[in-house]
Amino acid sequence: MKILYINSLYSPMIEGGAEISLKLIVEGLKSRGHEVVVLSLSPDLGLKEDNVDEVKVYRAGLNNRYWPYAKAKPGKLSRLGWHITDRVNTEMGKVVKKILELEKPDIVSCHNLAGWSVSVWDEIHAARIPIVQVLHDLYLLCPNSNMFKGNTPCTKQCTSCKLLRLSHPTKSKKVKAVVGISQNILSRFTDAGYFKKAEKYVIYNTRAIEEPAHKLPRRKDQKLIIGYIGTLSPIKGIEWLIDQFKTLGFPANLLIAGKGEKNYENKLKKAAKGHAIEFLGYQNSQEFFSKIDVVVVPSLWQEPLGMVAIEALANHIPVIANKAGGLQETVQDRINGLFCYAHRPESLGEALTKIYLEPEHYNDMSSVARKSVKAILSGERMISEYETVLNQTLQKYI
Repeated sequence: MKILYINSLYSPMIEGGAEISLKLIVEGLKSRGHEVVVLSLSPDLGLKEDNVDEVKVYRAGLNNRYWPYAKAKPGKLSRLGWHITDRVNTEMGKVVKKILELEKPDIVSCHNLAGWSVSVWDEIHAARIPIVQVLHDLYLLCPNSNMFKGNTPCTKQCTSCKLLRLSHPTKSKKVKAVVGISQNILSRFTDAGYFKKAEKYVIYNTRAIEEPAHKLPRRKDQKLIIGYIGTLSPIKGIEWLIDQFKTLGFPANLLIAGKGEKNYENKLKKAAKGHAIEFLGYQNSQEFFSKIDVVVVPSLWQEPLGMVAIEALANHIPVIANKAGGLQETVQDRINGLFCYAHRPESLGEALTKIYLEPEHYNDMSSVARKSVKAILSGERMISEYETVLNQTLQKYI
């Protein structure tokens, strides 16, 4: 079959896990004999053809107020204008129509649609081509993609999100199959009335992670090396982690890997001053995991999956995670990690204390960590599951 993939970005333009996973999927399906084409966005005007690792990639200039992936943050009114245009951006729909006529795909797999808008669904449906929508984030529910407002995760759409996504549930009826990268994210959409006519699937993202040596068993009274790796931003709960670390009554170091907005980084460093907290900047994840005993994922928002937790577990490292979003599908309380609860901040400190005081329990969790995510780590598993969804969708449509 011939598959057209549509995403906001494509390698080497990478903003997150969606782009990494998409490249694996595209190249995996190509290796199985399918014809694949990618359509992505570019900050430059016009439509250009590229080749990335022998995959044809179209890059279309974004027709909106600004390029959303630039470092400079636009003003509030400009952002509102961008999101209003992005509700149904018919100009970007015209680009999709052109590519459909040019490439004549059998099926279209849509991924992140920020910048493209749901106008792509209109054009694909009009061309009588089946659509498979993959949900990597909450963009189709919330313009900010995270459903997080006022330092609190949203349990439902706020008024502004409802207005900016007014037509989306109805338009989603044009989608023939929908894939969530976790059951949690899929349920968020179906509970909100999306994808009523689509077949539903869950396919976990993966990473190719070689198995490292097992962690040395922890001993009683051994200093605990705690790690955080990821973007430094308020929704990631990093302030919560720092505050709780400062209350610990045992020997511990906190290593923080990642970068964020400069003023926010400075705020975090000021809060950490005088404590055994080290900011490392960008780090190779495998090297970072070799330095630490436990990973904390204190995300305040509903992480769609939480790949950091999966990577840590694959490295035999137990995970302490806020019990929210897709993290609940990989972290197993008291088996490969521990849950903490944002509504009870001290629970994070309690979980860290438990890790320190109970080395035998830590060692048990470490010993099963990789086994607990073994199936997720299979790239062939992910590619096969996507191939099955595409085949089934195409057969039903015909």
